[in-house]
Amino acid sequence: MATQKFMGKHQLIDRLAAQVGSRKSAMTILKGRGDVNTKGELTKAGKARDAMTAEERAVDRESKRTGKKPTAIKYDPRTNRATLRKTPNGNQC
Repeated sequence: MATQKFMGKHQLIDRLAAQVGSRKSAMTILKGRGDVNTKGELTKAGKARDAMTAEERAVDRESKRTGKKPTAIKYDPRTNRATLRKTPNGNQC
């Protein structure tokens, strides 16, 4: 689900809750990822993700998925998706 709410830093939980429809579901997902502990507090990794904007998180996800540098990735705020940039000859970076 695309949402334009909570795009800034320190809004990780609120953004995910808006995307999945409930704070409880968001916390379950974040616990599974290791971003939140059993007490519902952000872990060290969770604090690092929380300090990122939605754009930074999307670029980070795509960079990890593709193994490409973040500079080779473009971000679309309408969809909150990051994709590889195209080179002038039409190939992906």
